[in-house]
Amino acid sequence: MRTDIEFLSEGRTLRGWLYRPEGEKGGYPAIVMAHGLSGVKEQYLDRYAEVFVSAGFGVILYDHVNFGASDGVSRQEADPVLQRRGYRDAISFAQTVSWIDPQRIGLWGTSYSGGHVLEVAALDRRVRCVVSQVPTVSGYRSSQRRVRSDLVPSLLSGFATDRAARFQGKTPAVFPAVSDRPEVVCAMGGADAYAFFTGTRSFAPTWRNELTLRSAELARENEPGIHIARISPTPLLMIVADQDILTATDICLEGYQSALPPKKLHMIHGGHFDPYVRCFEETSQAARDWFTEHLIDDAIH
Repeated sequence: MRTDIEFLSEGRTLRGWLYRPEGEKGGYPAIVMAHGLSGVKEQYLDRYAEVFVSAGFGVILYDHVNFGASDGVSRQEADPVLQRRGYRDAISFAQTVSWIDPQRIGLWGTSYSGGHVLEVAALDRRVRCVVSQVPTVSGYRSSQRRVRSDLVPSLLSGFATDRAARFQGKTPAVFPAVSDRPEVVCAMGGADAYAFFTGTRSFAPTWRNELTLRSAELARENEPGIHIARISPTPLLMIVADQDILTATDICLEGYQSALPPKKLHMIHGGHFDPYVRCFEETSQAARDWFTEHLIDDAIH
């Protein structure tokens, strides 16, 4: 059963869906989840939620602040700090749901939010299990891969110009999240990124191919990987794609090596967007099994 929900985070209303397993009993474990950079909940995350709820989990799936059904301005601004606080407020919301066990809450994140859940799990001991899929581990190192070195000075100058304009009350500058034209500067380059996002328009009408320029500036400052060794003893599953060029495979694997047990690595064959469609069965089942082991089986024993 799925119902609409809303809860406050930093004075803003976040909206999403609450999934409840079939049956009348209470005390269900729950999973909190949200999408990656520019993504909204309808872009395949409902499929993951359905797998989890069928396995006996409650699920809280919501849109990040400034995106989709959630409130917030500037619209289309991906602020990693506010998004991580959103996860923590979603945990607080989950603990108010009468049929959810407040001591058995897990986090699931992917891409940009895959990095968020690494940091939240390291800092918030209410998190009892975490799955991080193709995560952003280092914003700065990722930006070095995505932006040619000769274009960096003009990018930084653009950040400064935009900051000055916003200080004067002008509208924040924006740029595309994806583009099918190689010469266009966008947040996520490549034909696979463009195909993934534009291919969801029919069932994700709130997605917009737009991000504030400040989102890119904040992304360069985002370093969730520095917290990764602190996740333990919370169990960590990291799902990594072996041909990922957006959250580069080697950076993800270095991050995984920094984590302490208990942990598990699940490699898939493909690129950054393959987990959602081509490898959906594999990635959803790996996450489901990890949550089952640590939020259901461990509780029985």
